Amino acid sequence: MRVSELALGTMTFGERWGWGASRAESRAMFEAYAHTGGNFIDTANLYTEGESEQFVGEFIAVDRDHFVVASKYSLGSVESDANAVGNSRKSLMGSLQASLKRLQTTYLDILWLHAWDATTPVREVMRALDDVVRMGLVRYVAVSDTPAWVVSQANTYAELHGLTPFTGLQIEYSLIERTPERDLLPMARAFEMAVTPWGALASGILTGKYNTDKNNKSEPSEGRIPTGHARLNARNLQIAAEVRRVADELDATASQVALAWLRQQAGTMIPIVGARKLSQLEDNLASLSLNLSTSHIQQLNDASAIELGFPHNMLAAEPAQKRLMGTAFGKLRRS
Repeated sequence: MRVSELALGTMTFGERWGWGASRAESRAMFEAYAHTGGNFIDTANLYTEGESEQFVGEFIAVDRDHFVVASKYSLGSVESDANAVGNSRKSLMGSLQASLKRLQTTYLDILWLHAWDATTPVREVMRALDDVVRMGLVRYVAVSDTPAWVVSQANTYAELHGLTPFTGLQIEYSLIERTPERDLLPMARAFEMAVTPWGALASGILTGKYNTDKNNKSEPSEGRIPTGHARLNARNLQIAAEVRRVADELDATASQVALAWLRQQAGTMIPIVGARKLSQLEDNLASLSLNLSTSHIQQLNDASAIELGFPHNMLAAEPAQKRLMGTAFGKLRRS
């Protein structure tokens, strides 16, 4: 299935959570995205208590089959009903039927398992998802916010039993949050799964709006992260400053640089862009014309580097490599 290079995130469509975009602003963002050739819409049953799906359903109605519509199940707002949430077959069927009604469509192009509940057996999940594909209610299935070992088990189970596998992985991934590089991203490449990172701008940190301007002594801009929050630490603000330096060199915005870095990572990488205002979305879409040089990517990598930890560091070290590769070690090092 062919999708655009950026996915339109619609968690901001609707105002039932006390923040977000009105119907008019949401429509303006949708139309701007579609006008640039975008066709990949990401929503969820939970987003703004269903208002996001309702808006998306209205907007895609003019040409439903043109758009690739992805929604999610597992998380819900009816916390008093244990069977209305989670990964079970019952939760899946109830959530999917409600999503299709709100979206005013007979099928989803992609259904994401939104988050792993650590309770439902993998075999139940994969068989239930395969059933909705065979019923024609869903075209493809994918997985979000789930440990690498669970996804690996699920896709291996699906392959062995002739079931529909997960073809996409949705994770938090950005210059601030690079821990998926330890296991999730290598796993996605091994299973040839497309990756749709959320939090690409780290809740706005990578835009630089939380950094104090030392030249004019201005205070950092207002944002969703409250002052003193753990995410506004020295490391993260330093990474944001490095992104801004690269942006200044390229006459681009910090948001565009952060998104370009993501798009140029290995594998099929389709960042999700979300906004509360049309101007923010337009700025994000402009990142499609920006390509970072190898030196700029290295500069950003160095500023945001993480420890891969065990066993990655041990296996990559020279003593282990010598004993693992034998006489081939020196040849590999020189090539």
